[in-house]
Amino acid sequence: MLMAHPAVLEELLRRYEELRSRYGGGDEGLARSLEDVTYTLCVSTGTRDIAAALVVAREQLRCSAP
Repeated sequence: MLMAHPAVLEELLRRYEELRSRYGGGDEGLARSLEDVTYTLCVSTGTRDIAAALVVAREQLRCSAP
């Protein structure tokens, strides 16, 4: 399986957490951005849901740390 570069995963996680903290349900642009980053995290980690994607991304980052 191909693995995303650690810098890409870090940026996706940062973006996801930022959008998640700002999402209140009324902003369609924010909702779309959150959907996009969620999809990208899932594709980048080979998972089908965000909970699994977050676990896999964090584990890959942990394993890639020097």
